[in-house]
Order: sequence, then structure tokens, then C-alpha cells
Amino acid sequence: MTAPQIDVLIIGGGPAGVAAALALRQQGVAKVVLLEREAELGGATRHCSHSPFGMREYRRIYLGHAYGRRLEADARQAGVEVRTQHSVVRFEGEDGVLVSSPLGVETLYARRIITATGAREQPRAARLVSGDRPIGVLTTGALQAYVAFHGLMPFQRPLIVGSELVSMSAILTCLSHGARPVAVIEEGAGAIARVPMRWLPYVTGIPFYLQTRLVEILGQGRVEAVMLQTGGTVRKLACDGVLFTGQFVPETALLQNMDDGVPQGGAGALIDQDGRLDNPRHFAAGNVLRGIETGGWAFREGRAVGHAVAQDLLGPPVAIAGVQVRYAPPIKLVVPGLIRPGFLGQPAFSRFQLRVSRPVRGVISLQLDGVAVWQKQGQWLPERRILVPIPHQASHAKTIEFHCQEIQ
Repeated sequence: MTAPQIDVLIIGGGPAGVAAALALRQQGVAKVVLLEREAELGGATRHCSHSPFGMREYRRIYLGHAYGRRLEADARQAGVEVRTQHSVVRFEGEDGVLVSSPLGVETLYARRIITATGAREQPRAARLVSGDRPIGVLTTGALQAYVAFHGLMPFQRPLIVGSELVSMSAILTCLSHGARPVAVIEEGAGAIARVPMRWLPYVTGIPFYLQTRLVEILGQGRVEAVMLQTGGTVRKLACDGVLFTGQFVPETALLQNMDDGVPQGGAGALIDQDGRLDNPRHFAAGNVLRGIETGGWAFREGRAVGHAVAQDLLGPPVAIAGVQVRYAPPIKLVVPGLIRPGFLGQPAFSRFQLRVSRPVRGVISLQLDGVAVWQKQGQWLPERRILVPIPHQASHAKTIEFHCQEIQ
């Protein structure tokens, strides 16, 4: 085995990756290398031409691209070795990564590796929308890249599909660059975004159709219209673009070949309460764990994992097996999904994060060895975080399970 020349290698230069790097340097870790496949740090936030970013971590409000520049400036000032335009091809053994860059291909070895590759939106193909294949069908990320990096608005009257927070971001991007959406549609009975952002379509006068599904895209050359279904009624709506928003999935391609790197169903990286994967040299943070949280949440998560890794470096890698957290629909995911006997003084995750796949009214409970130690009744909605304290006794339990008892 090649002796590692790097203390901690971080893959991904978004808020989580940068925050982890800053925490490591603050804890005195000498050699911290941050790899980013794009030309600049900042992740998806630098595509956003609107605010607010940075309120909690910097006590001020930034536009997305300014926030990205602040992250990069802080990383470089802290002594992090930043390598942009570096893409990780695959992991090599327990402590190596194969990296491609304009300089060529090389293998880097590190004592610890943190994956912070974020999440991506589901494109048209993944949503199984039929019809023609014209120009003008994009995701929010693609739209914001067009605007931020090329100054181009690819349509003037798009249909926005989805009502998550990123959907409201798409509305702001359109309106601030001369485009006006013809409508926003949501398959559910209510907007997914929280108040007050869920009011944005109404405030801006954009029609907002609930319980409505996009069934077909029409157009020769570019988008001309769409077919929408509401209940048993199908109607045609003229537009010149379709913007698919939300339905984020963690970017876990690198982890797919690792043993137990991603749980069944692909919810995100399978980590323990310190952010550690099954391979004890590997950690993960940010939206690679689940789709999706805000940039500020990812920053705080990355910082916590960075502190945990700094503690972990003081001893050998923790090779003890953990207990996987079990759950069933309508619970969609649980983070962390693995609990190990506590080795670090302060775990990176003090609470479980849950999501449900559909609106649910009922009681969610946490059971350790078949005994309920926490439960709460409520109305649970998709893409809303549910936080459950991780009890101290969880690290000694043989089984850890979440249950949801629905109330009709």
C-alpha cells in the first residue's frame, strides 16, 4: 500500500466540502486537499443569481455567485489546497482515488476521504414524460448555468414543473432575466415549498395548478405546447419551454462500487453518526446523503463532519461493525442510516433526519430492540425534514427501527 501523502482528501467544492475543509484546517490538520470538477468552488449555489445565502454561517446575505466566491476565498485563505477542474473517476483500494484533470490522470492517496458530491435534479427521462424531443426542455440547474455563465435565457414563456424550494428559485431566475412562466404545476394537493416561498406564484401572478401532471411535450424544433392532466381532464397549454425542477437524487455514482456505500433504494450515502461510511477511512457530508437540503444546512453538516474527521485522525480507522437503521414506506429515508458504538467525543450527527414520500397523518416512532423510545404524532409532508434525537443507548442496540402508524 502506498503511504498517503494527504491527510484528508475532499471530493466536491460546494458548501459541505468547503465547510469540512475549513473545520479540518481550524483543528490543525496539515494537508487538506479539495477536488472540484468545475472551474470554481461553490457548487450549485454559484449558479443562483438571487439571495439569500450565507445568513447563518457568515451573518450576512449573499447572492449565490457571491456566496460561492466567499467559500473559495475562505478555503484558500485557510490553507486548503484547492484543485479545480479535477474529476474523480473512481476509488482505488481503501485510501486512493483516481483523478482526471487537464494535467492528466493520477492516483492520490489520503488518510481519510470525504465525499461531498451533492445532489442533482431528475431530468425528463427519469420522469418518463412522453412526446416530442424539442429544444427548450431543461432542469433548474441547467437554466441557472445558462444564465450565470453565458448570460442566456433559453425561453420566454416556460412551464415550471414542481413546487419545491428550487422551483421558487427557478421563478426568481426567470423573472429577473426577462422571462415569465406561463404556469407552475404540482402533482400533489399543495405546494411542497414552505411558507412564505410557497406563496411566490400567487404573489407574482403566475397561474399555479395543483393535482396537475405533465403528460406530453409538443413541438417541432423547439417547445410549442404541453398537454396537462388534472383529474380526468386533459388540456393543451402553449409555452416555449419546460423547466423540470426538484426531485433531487444524491450524486452517489462514486459510492456505488463500494461495499454498503449506498443503501438499497439509493437514498444516499450510508453513514454512521460521525459521517463515516462502511469503509472507516471514508466519510460523507451534505446533499450526497439525501436530496435535498439548503446550502446553509449542507455547510453546517460539512463543518460537523470535518470536526469528526479531525478527531478520527488522532487514532486508527474505526473498523467496528454498526447497526443499520431499518424503516419502511411511507418513510423515505433516514440519515444517519448506521449507528456504531460511539468513539468520538462529539458525534457529527446528534439527530436522525427523516423524510416521507407522501403526505402522512400518523405516529412516527423510534424503537430500539423492539422498545419504543421516542414517538410523535403529526401531519408529515414530503421534503420536510423530521428531526429525531439520537438516544445515547442507540449505540448499544442490536436493532434500530423507525415505524409510521398512519391515522385515517
